[in-house]
Parts: sequence; structure tokens; C-alpha cells
Amino acid sequence: MSVLVNKNSKIIVQGFTGTEGTFHATQMIEYGTNVVGGVTPGKGGSKHLDRPVFNTVQQAVESTGADVSIIFVPPAFAADAIMESAEAGIKVIVCITEGIPTRDMITAKEYIKGRNCRLIGPNCPGVITAGEAKVGIMPGFVFKKGKIGIVSKSGTLTYEAADQVVKAGLGITTAIGIGGDPIIGTSTKEAVELLMNDPETEGIVMIGEIGGTMEADAAYWIKQNGTKPVVGFIAGKTAPAGRTMGHAGAIVGGADDTADAKMKILRECGIHVVESPAVIGKTMAAALKKVTA
Repeated sequence: MSVLVNKNSKIIVQGFTGTEGTFHATQMIEYGTNVVGGVTPGKGGSKHLDRPVFNTVQQAVESTGADVSIIFVPPAFAADAIMESAEAGIKVIVCITEGIPTRDMITAKEYIKGRNCRLIGPNCPGVITAGEAKVGIMPGFVFKKGKIGIVSKSGTLTYEAADQVVKAGLGITTAIGIGGDPIIGTSTKEAVELLMNDPETEGIVMIGEIGGTMEADAAYWIKQNGTKPVVGFIAGKTAPAGRTMGHAGAIVGGADDTADAKMKILRECGIHVVESPAVIGKTMAAALKKVTA
């Protein structure tokens, strides 16, 4: 079993023929991802990267049976692209685009409610099921197949965590980059739940940052429902209050938003908190040994 995407997923690329879409679709195809086509309005009927191009997502779905979409569309049009995918029946929508206006995302998130789909992102690195499907912009060579799932707000820290886990001899099942914007489709808690329910995943790495309550919400859920060891890291320990640090959602608005406050909550909920990403792999290996001892 895999989480969100696998070797059988049929992926289309929105913004297929653009510079970013072309570059990352090429990388996805080289990884072995089942990219079945793409969407660029006005270029329907042509071919790109030896795959068909469609004018609309609906046409792509009807022709290819696509069930996953990845979006490389400029910020002004990205929310419309999300809603178009949801309307066409896409089950997993991965939006890479950064800088989508918050108001647009509020509209898009409300629109997809009640539809049978899941949005990952925006402003995220995507999702990768190691050895099967890369639906995103992450460096695929880092992710070797194994038994640890990753949930992260940060793209760079996702790659670092994966590297540390692989070097510890554990490998990755699925890594989910949920994105760091104020309005995103899938929360930390929801992503953790997916991995907690995946029989192939034996441990979870949860990477958060300052701002918001998503890490705390996930920690409380883990305390009540968790069945697997979780290693946690919170970025932004030295961030000053009131200043956005990196991601639009990474801003300390109150005492509970700081890295120290979140780390305290995580520890109280039984999560193995690390002070540095460099020890994520070693900490997870030790936590798994305790479980099997």
C-alpha cells in the first residue's frame, strides 16, 4: 500500500509546456512516474515530451483516465487550476505554485470541499512514494524505498530528513510536502493520519515551523491515536516575533507559535523531538529499536 500516489497513478501536468512544467515533468518521467499527458490551454492536440497535450483538465481525464494532477501555473491562475482539477474529478491535486493570493486560496479551498479530492499545497515540493512515483520537484535520487514516512512544511528540510533517514538504513515510504502558506489543502495532522494508517510505514518524521497550530493539532492527535514512533523537528527557533521567516505562514503571532512552545507540546505528546535535522535518522532508528525491543 502507498499514500496518495503510486506506480499506478495516472498523472497530468497543468502548465505542461511552460518552462517549469517542462523541466519538472521531464524529471518526473525519468524517475519512472506515470505521466500520461498535460494541459496547456490553446495547445490541445499537440504533443510534448512525447505525451498528449489537452486544452482542459476535463479533456485530459476523459482521454487518459488521469487521477492525479500537478500544477505549475502562475500565481494569478493557480487557484482556478485547482478548481478545474477538482471539477474534472481529479483525486489528488498537487499545487507547486508559490505566491497565490490568500483570497484566491480561500475561494479554492471552499470550492473543493465536499468533492472527492485531496489538495496538497500550494507552495510545496509535492509528494513522492519512493521508487514508484514522484509528483513534485524534490530530488528523486535522495528518496530510497524503505519504511519511514515524512510530513513537512519545508521542501529543503524534507530532502534533508529523507537523506538522514536513508543514511540510517531505514528508507522512505512516502514523503508529503504540505506547503508553508497560510491556506493549504492538507494539514500536518491529516498527512500524519494518512501515514499512520499505511501498513508499510513503520515510523513518521514530522517537520514543522513557527506559526499556526498545525503541529500542535497533529501532536494531540498522535497522543490519542498514534501507533508508530514519530520524530519531530520545528524550524525557526531563533525567529523574532512578528516577522515572516521564509514561508508566508511562518510567523510568530503569539506565545504558542514559537518553536520552543511547539517543541514542548510535541514532547508532552510522546514525540521524539530533535534539535537538529542532522540527527533525525539516528533518532528514528533508536525509536524503532525501542518499539521492537
